[in-house]
Amino acid sequence: MKRKWYIGGGVILLLAAVAFIGGSVLGDKGAKMPTAKTVLVARRDIGSSVLATGIIKPMVGAEVKVGSRISGVVKRLRSNIGDFVKKGQLIAELDDAELRAKLDQNKAALAKAQSDHTYAKLNVARQRSLLSQNFISRQQVDVAVNAYEVAKAQLRQAEANLEFARVQLSYTRIHSPISGVIASVSTQEGETVSASLAAPTFVSIIDLHRLEVHAYVDETDIGKIRVGQEASFTVDTYPDTDFKGTITAIYPKAIIQDNVVNYIATVVISDSQGKILRPEMSTNMTIALETRKNVLTVPTSAITRERGERYVTVLEGEMKIRRQVKTGWKDNGSTEITRGLKEGEQVLVTITNKENER
Repeated sequence: MKRKWYIGGGVILLLAAVAFIGGSVLGDKGAKMPTAKTVLVARRDIGSSVLATGIIKPMVGAEVKVGSRISGVVKRLRSNIGDFVKKGQLIAELDDAELRAKLDQNKAALAKAQSDHTYAKLNVARQRSLLSQNFISRQQVDVAVNAYEVAKAQLRQAEANLEFARVQLSYTRIHSPISGVIASVSTQEGETVSASLAAPTFVSIIDLHRLEVHAYVDETDIGKIRVGQEASFTVDTYPDTDFKGTITAIYPKAIIQDNVVNYIATVVISDSQGKILRPEMSTNMTIALETRKNVLTVPTSAITRERGERYVTVLEGEMKIRRQVKTGWKDNGSTEITRGLKEGEQVLVTITNKENER
């Protein structure tokens, strides 16, 4: 009898442990079981968009490298990195002693040429007067006229040489061709620059008001992009600000990196909203495609797929009816319904307990 009692007691304890473990497991599963809520089929504007990354770049002509057209010693550099300069502002000077001496030489040469020209002109008049009185031959008049023509040509050459000397001297004073911020300085005071092969760069200037975004669009999306489409983007330094822009060009040549094919779409910035944007800032770009106005929509999570067809569960009174629907565009968790539902109907959306806790 005792042996049977022990066996019976063991069986009861074993069943109790199994029941406890099963209840715990079922209880955990029950806590994770999804629930459902109802939402109304409503009308709203829905649009499609393309996401892309990008980099801010200066527009064509917005970044200028300012250099020297002549060789010489840098006498004074009037700008430093970060300085704002206006168009026409003096930013550097070269030693001009040699060119001023050449200018003085050409001024003297011009004065001599003017004197020779005046004398030759008077001599022609004198020789013609003597010829009219038969005091000299016609040949002597021709010699005087030739000397006058030579003097006139020499005067024009002296004037041109003087103008050239003035232009060369003006190159010793380097002015900013645009308004902007000094981005780099590559020459220092006291250095000798040589312009024999290429113009040496003094400074680089960027106009921060003329920037654009180079958006890198995936090859699967580039066919949807058109010039004139609106776009918005954010930068890391201003995460709460959405900057607006418009697509102005699409590069025909692809950029291939790590076997990923992208195409560059340039976006001109229409409004910087008073923020200072700088070249090489990375951006997160959203390019807006077509917008569909006042269409029926439901949450995308309300739609299920089965054998290529799409269904929703409609609540009619106390009854849950499974209904086939036709869908259109998707946008931000919503899907357009083109057939199968009416405005104001209620559909079931499956949610988890984690979503309920939110």
